[in-house]
Amino acid sequence: MIAFLVLAALSALLFGLNGEKSEVLMLGDEEMNVEYGSEFVDPCVEIVRTGKVFKFMNETELVPAVEQMTTDTLGKFKIHYLVVNDGEEQRFERIVNVVDTTPPAITVTDPEGTEGGSWMNGFSEPEISAYDLVDGDLSDAVQITHLDGKVIYSVADAQGNEAVLERTPPQGSVAPEIMLTGGSDYTFTAAMDWVEPGYSVIDSDGTDLSELVQVSGYVTPYKLGDYTLSYQLSNSRGDTLRASRTVHVVAAERKEAVIPEQKTIYLTFDDGPGPYTDQLLDLLAKYDVKATFFVTGNYPDYYDCIGRAYDEGHTIAVHTFCHDYRQIYRGVQAYFDDFKACEDLIYEQTGTYTTLFRFPGGSSNTVSSFNPGIMGMLATYMRDMGYYYFDWNVSSGDAKPVQIPTYEVYRNVINGCAQYDTNVVLQHDVKDFSVAAVEDIIKWGLENGYQFLPLQEDSYGARHKIFN
Repeated sequence: MIAFLVLAALSALLFGLNGEKSEVLMLGDEEMNVEYGSEFVDPCVEIVRTGKVFKFMNETELVPAVEQMTTDTLGKFKIHYLVVNDGEEQRFERIVNVVDTTPPAITVTDPEGTEGGSWMNGFSEPEISAYDLVDGDLSDAVQITHLDGKVIYSVADAQGNEAVLERTPPQGSVAPEIMLTGGSDYTFTAAMDWVEPGYSVIDSDGTDLSELVQVSGYVTPYKLGDYTLSYQLSNSRGDTLRASRTVHVVAAERKEAVIPEQKTIYLTFDDGPGPYTDQLLDLLAKYDVKATFFVTGNYPDYYDCIGRAYDEGHTIAVHTFCHDYRQIYRGVQAYFDDFKACEDLIYEQTGTYTTLFRFPGGSSNTVSSFNPGIMGMLATYMRDMGYYYFDWNVSSGDAKPVQIPTYEVYRNVINGCAQYDTNVVLQHDVKDFSVAAVEDIIKWGLENGYQFLPLQEDSYGARHKIFN
């Protein structure tokens, strides 16, 4: 009893001597961010009571906020603290920002049997879902990108938080590519017909889908310029493969004309072969003179003369197949069709094609005036395609609608050749009176220092002025 009284007296003395002071502190930040949907942990306000003399006699007390804070709504909120200390009230305020920095979650589920399907023949696309804690279902907003054999899925919520999922899809789901033979940037030398360089599409199961590709756009193959072709293939689900090609139509390389150093006569014969062509070939062989034949398809019974002339070293060139001006010059394609028919005839007889030709009526003709501008267009297109056309600077006069005497043909030719060192002579081997003048023309030429040559790509063209 005595000990208890002593202890009590001592305690009272200690408290009396020690006294007490207190301090109130707000723990944590005055403004803090909390993730949406997370558990809010209140930092509280702390009261610290400290002895004035005996420090070890400290006491602490945590005071929670007055409000119960939840994180199920985005925004800025205020919570308050009421502290009663030594009979005095103190109030504190804290700002709590409920924020969303968590991206949505993307889930991709492949259907059963994926490994056996293909892009074209019935493979089912994977099921794609996306869920965000704040925005909920975002499946319809998922963006799909194919890159380097992978599929990239991406979606962003209203707060700008983006989720990205990259995966290698099952073999059957990989979309094939339209492979363009020759590449997407293609240079094409001008020609009468466009030749598609080709394309291919092979599905993941090895199926060749090339024949199903649809091609749109056009190329005018004989007209210089740039053209765009589009290639497209769709499957039953509406998925579409696309590719495009830029075609540059450019002019063919050309040889420049070379003027012979020696005086030269190029004998040229139009409109055959005909009844007198063999006779003419015999005469040319007699003097070992080579000439040029601008042939037609008018006389089928004499087509074999084309092969004979070619084998004997003469130049075979295109004139026209039908020689019907109204038909030939009614349009660019009509001219090409006639030209190609004559080309094919030459190939059948010689085994080779030619790049040399003469316009029916010559490039200066006006019989084509029913179709204004046709000659200018044809001359340009044929040149760009690498063909060489030849007119004449010496006419025999045998193209008149009435027959003229052989001596007049002879006189016209030698008088014309006497004016030039390089001569392209126009005659017709379907005219017997003109063929009859050839031997004397050859004799005169040889006696006057002329050489006789067949036309070639680099020969003098004797081209006329174009009037249409």
